[in-house]
Amino acid sequence: MSQALALMPFGELTEQDIITVRETIAKDCNDSQFRLFMGIAKASGANPILQEIHPSVFQGKLTVQFGVDFYVRKAKETEGYLGYDVQLVHDNDTFKMHQEKAEDGRYYAVIDEHSWGFPRGKVVGGYAIAYKEGYAPFTVVMDVEEVEHFKRSQIGMQKTMWTNYFNDMFKKHLTRRALKAAFGLRFDDVEPGDATPAAYEVPQRKDITAEVEQTASERKKEQQLEEDPEVTKLKEARAEMKKKFAQLGITEPADMAAYIEQHAKPKGDKPTLAEITGLLKIMDMHIAEKQAQAASEDELA
Repeated sequence: MSQALALMPFGELTEQDIITVRETIAKDCNDSQFRLFMGIAKASGANPILQEIHPSVFQGKLTVQFGVDFYVRKAKETEGYLGYDVQLVHDNDTFKMHQEKAEDGRYYAVIDEHSWGFPRGKVVGGYAIAYKEGYAPFTVVMDVEEVEHFKRSQIGMQKTMWTNYFNDMFKKHLTRRALKAAFGLRFDDVEPGDATPAAYEVPQRKDITAEVEQTASERKKEQQLEEDPEVTKLKEARAEMKKKFAQLGITEPADMAAYIEQHAKPKGDKPTLAEITGLLKIMDMHIAEKQAQAASEDELA
């Protein structure tokens, strides 16, 4: 990781914190994606160390997801917050609910009864209730079939979490939805179950976007240079020239420069591929002469 990334300011996060984020939850991000992720985290106030936000790279695209802890914290900071409740309904539970109409004409769900014993059986649904002062409780009720597709997610870690920790993930999903709706929490996050997540873009964050675009442009130029056959050949020729200098016993930069000036006669500041190619042939001749001389001296000895 570059020093610029390591030292990128972020609230109370230390340099070591940012390095830890880069090497753990953001290990699949390239440098540009990591800059963008940290910019989003900073803009939203979500702390990656506290698992309030995390990145995912899917098919080369960055998606950013906000954890349930971030929703809970932001809800608590909202005026009128009175808490929330989340429960899963199992096939052996007794569960009844109905809808009521509020004075403003909007309907809301009311849980009449939810009781259970053991064994509870498989999970068949769930609900989360968000409480806000001056408002009727906001309830989200979901059938288990609505989240089963998460287990088939094309995103590896997402599929693993929903398969191995289904109950916990279902509760978190319900809580997110309830708090998001009840307290107007909008982070433009990508829902964990989206099969084809879109790349996250920071709205009106020109400073972050400019950095990302500049880095992406520089990376693109580097890739173009690396993909250019002529540039590749030039690098290989220079590497070969360095090896031959070692065979000739020429190791000082000044002596190398003098040798190149004498035998390659470069027209520019640096020898071209054609000039180096010609020089390599001359170097082969000098290496052969040196080896022949060494062999002659061995015979005389």
